[in-house]
Amino acid sequence: ATRHQAIEVGMVNYLWPSLTILFAILFNGQKTNWLIVPGLLLALVGVCWVLGGDNGLHYDEIINNITTSPLSYFLAFIGAFIWAAYCTVTNKYARGFNGITVFVLLTGASLWVYYFLTPQPEMVFSTPVMIKLISAAFTLGFAYAAWNVGILHGNVTIMAVGSYFTPVLSSA
Repeated sequence: ATRHQAIEVGMVNYLWPSLTILFAILFNGQKTNWLIVPGLLLALVGVCWVLGGDNGLHYDEIINNITTSPLSYFLAFIGAFIWAAYCTVTNKYARGFNGITVFVLLTGASLWVYYFLTPQPEMVFSTPVMIKLISAAFTLGFAYAAWNVGILHGNVTIMAVGSYFTPVLSSA
């Protein structure tokens, strides 16, 4: 995998905010008007522009990268659909229950199963590694918990629109 493939897979994954907005309109009855279409297109162009960087996007390279590593692109695409579906249906079916703890525990368990069933490098436990691990765990745990509270009690469409700033902030 190359740096460009990682950027492209990231762009595929960033379909989830647009899909979340679309699913909220289609399945949750979110009110909208005709401005949603140019708004979504502008947001997608903006994400591609930011993630493309100074070199921009070259569609022939993208097609070549997809054919050489289709699984990565497929998983990113499926991940975008799954996360958008989760964001859309959680409020409707959760009835106030915040299931993010169960979700994170099941995800962690599946990753541990994968780790033990496939050849992996030996784990190294040192003070710097443990500090990074604990920091990442708290940061991600808080972020997912906050996002889920927003899904349950906030406006999913506004959250999805706001999430478009993530690639801008992460590339700064």
